Amino acid sequence: MRKPKGPVSTAPILRVESGIVTTLDDILVTEEPLEIRLGHGPEEDRKEVRLSVTMRTPGNDEELALGFLFTEGIIDLPAEVLRVVTCENVKEEELGNVIRAELHPSLELDPAKWQRNFYTSSSCGVCGKTSIEAVRAQCPKPMAPFGTIDPEVITALPERMREAQTVFKHTGGIHAAALFDRAGKLLILREDVGRHNAVDKVIGALIGSWSSSDRGGMQEPITDHILVVSGRSGFELVQKCLMARIPLMAAVGAPSSLSVELAKEGGLTLIGFLRGARFNVYTGVPQIGKET
Repeated sequence: MRKPKGPVSTAPILRVESGIVTTLDDILVTEEPLEIRLGHGPEEDRKEVRLSVTMRTPGNDEELALGFLFTEGIIDLPAEVLRVVTCENVKEEELGNVIRAELHPSLELDPAKWQRNFYTSSSCGVCGKTSIEAVRAQCPKPMAPFGTIDPEVITALPERMREAQTVFKHTGGIHAAALFDRAGKLLILREDVGRHNAVDKVIGALIGSWSSSDRGGMQEPITDHILVVSGRSGFELVQKCLMARIPLMAAVGAPSSLSVELAKEGGLTLIGFLRGARFNVYTGVPQIGKET
């Protein structure tokens, strides 16, 4: 029986250095497909929908599925998902790579919300969507401003994220997303070969941790959070941030024109080129300085 793969694997390589050839094993980040299925409908007549396939790094798959459903607007509340389980009754080559989210019987599934998400790659989560309208999810109303930014806190975040990355230390080939509080304390970190998957895993972990009293909607504690991503801040990552009501997003890389436009519309403070002691603020125009 095929065993599900872990986050890393090995491959034999030839290393050439100063003309000398050495044979050794190299550690690689694992990339495997994950099929997300939905169970929905009344208890007496459950149906299954094959929602999406995403190329991901195995691990935290339940969080990935929950975050994906939430940021894509397929669910509005975590309580609308009864459970997320790995499917066992699949082909041998699919073991560990198929997951099913059981939706609450009272939730009416809108086909327009899932037909647009058939395939997502590890590099670009929107490539498989079937219409231009489907690319842009219905984000909530604009958020309240994040407020004063402390440069010393912000510039310290990438290094704190790197220090907590276990897979990156071994492979150097994986993205990360990390959630911090306003003071710079690391709350959640997830790694994945796809940056949009890493963000979905963080958001899935966040909403999955809410107590039952929190499940009536977005709660106040999230409004002080900062999301840091290891790569560029593309449109889809900004959209996920807005859906989760995270008011500040900081990226090591550059934003795109559309991500800046969407961040501005949604009231998101967007930071890019967060490297060393410098960063650029693209939207939000906050006060820069320490809190008094």
